[in-house]
Amino acid sequence: MTIRSVDAVAVTLPFEMGGPKPMFGGKPRQMEMLLVRVETADGLVGWGEAFGFAVWPSTRTALQTLVAPLAVGRDEADIAGLRDDLSRKLHLLGRTGPVMYALSGLDIALWDLAGKRAGLPLWKLLAATPDGRGSATSDGVRLPAYASLLRYGDARLVSTNTARAVAAGYRQVKLHEVTVEAVAAARAAAGPSVDLMMDCNCPWSGDQALAIAAGVRAHRLAWFEEPVWPPEDFPTLARVRREGGIPVSAGENAMSAGDFERMFEAGAVDIAQPSVTKIGGVSGFIDVVRVARRHGVQVVAHSPYFGPGLLATLHLTHALLESGTPIEYSFVDLGENPLRRTTTVEGGTIAVPGGPGLGDDPDPATLERCTID
Repeated sequence: MTIRSVDAVAVTLPFEMGGPKPMFGGKPRQMEMLLVRVETADGLVGWGEAFGFAVWPSTRTALQTLVAPLAVGRDEADIAGLRDDLSRKLHLLGRTGPVMYALSGLDIALWDLAGKRAGLPLWKLLAATPDGRGSATSDGVRLPAYASLLRYGDARLVSTNTARAVAAGYRQVKLHEVTVEAVAAARAAAGPSVDLMMDCNCPWSGDQALAIAAGVRAHRLAWFEEPVWPPEDFPTLARVRREGGIPVSAGENAMSAGDFERMFEAGAVDIAQPSVTKIGGVSGFIDVVRVARRHGVQVVAHSPYFGPGLLATLHLTHALLESGTPIEYSFVDLGENPLRRTTTVEGGTIAVPGGPGLGDDPDPATLERCTID
């Protein structure tokens, strides 16, 4: 078959985060999602997700003007060939950023089509490959989820929302804070048995990161995420890992499997965090897993998504990663979600979809209400 159309669908979802929303461009942040819809000549539809948030207009433009014209008319089953061809033709326009995000969304949609064409969930396709875990089991599987809190910048709100997450059944909570006081507040609210993680979003020099690590070490963080600016300064990240006394994680800003290779060679991380909507989709994620296995580095996906990006992460985690690997889940209350049936956490766990492909398509009525120009 051939690809008949590739379309971008931008969606904004109302949400509450348990505190004031951060500002982007002078207005409160929105929960934005850029879906990629691929239809074949025989009418089969696959869905993907390209990294959105505030960059979605640029990603949509890249998809519509660069990626879609090159993909239409091609064989949707030749995922590897199409990926290689488009990557080569577009590499001068950026090996990361909107072009790569658009290619990631296309790749996810193509894998959704592959599963639907085979009548199998994506995890089952992946588990049967040389990269898969042959021990991956069948229907009814639930994976542990960790509550990924947004940044509050207020220790009182950190305490309140950590307590809310624990009460909802989460046994792991990730903070997006940058102070010792906030981590101390979270630990006091969570108690001793809940895992805490600290995602810093690349703010510090090596010396500054080590000073923070010394302050939070007593609170037994499961990992210290992206503490160094710039994120590609792997030697400094390795120094923080060696001297900080806390496991280090990073990877959402890595642009390729080669970037991860350099990260691992530097000894920079204990935990690699590829993001399926940024790294090249399902195919790019698989590449990172292969490299991580060669270096003996654990993979835990970066996945603060509610759309096909989250569904793809569920399948990849179940099929390829160690049993018990947790799923990142943004701890917000959504008023709408076109994939609510398959992206909801209950009791701190989330189900691996059992339907063909990604296991669910966006609800048309919700899309109609939430789609933006």
